Amino acid sequence: MKVLLWLVLLGAIAGNVSLNLMEDSGLHIALSVVSGVIVLASGAGLWMLRGGRDGEAHG
Repeated sequence: MKVLLWLVLLGAIAGNVSLNLMEDSGLHIALSVVSGVIVLASGAGLWMLRGGRDGEAHG
């Protein structure tokens, strides 16, 4: 699960960086918002799945 979340996070960050090369338009803004939400959601998921110092997950 963590590997998938890391891949999604890295893909969304790469997508967001490539979106910065596009011209500003409605589509650019919409895709930027979607990629930002994906970055936040996958980051929150990784944070929730993080292990403690003893290896146990919090939550």
